[in-house]
Amino acid sequence: MATTVIGNTAGLCVPRRKSQRGFSLIEVVISMAILTIGLVSLLGVFGIAMAATQDSQQDMIAKQLANEALESIVTARNTSQKQWSDIQNSSDGGIFLSGYQAVNKPGADGIMGTVDDSSAGPQTIIEPGPDGIYGTSDDVSIPMSQYQRKIEIQPVTDAGGNVVASLRAINITVQYNKPQVGRSKTYVLTSFVSQFR
Repeated sequence: MATTVIGNTAGLCVPRRKSQRGFSLIEVVISMAILTIGLVSLLGVFGIAMAATQDSQQDMIAKQLANEALESIVTARNTSQKQWSDIQNSSDGGIFLSGYQAVNKPGADGIMGTVDDSSAGPQTIIEPGPDGIYGTSDDVSIPMSQYQRKIEIQPVTDAGGNVVASLRAINITVQYNKPQVGRSKTYVLTSFVSQFR
């Protein structure tokens, strides 16, 4: 016959349950405040990124307008219709306007920055419309009214101070407004042009 011994359970160790504690209201409020500060900072970064994208587009347009003017000067030098003496500012007897001018299409001579450009009207940029495709009826024409361009053509001197007759220095400055910050910005392109092709 088998006997079963029932022992005294009073001497056994039964683990006690620890009291479970949740987050207090103050801890939740503090964590929400930290999370809110982080999200607001992240939104600020997105705003800066958007402004930088807009700035880079305006900078690219200014660079293109300056390069376009330089190409125009080289074209004027290369055409048989224009003489080397014409490759100067109008104040020095040449064909290129002095001072800041509105960015216009090239006039009848096909050269940008000259006297006949004002009759051709303002230059524009064509961007794709809502469909995202160039050359369709919904394309958007943006005038370059916020840009101004100045072409300065100056003689170059050698180390002895003598004017080098076959070389001219070119400074093209494009100034444009930044409506977001209410100030203007400039892009300057400096180069040289030689009489020889």
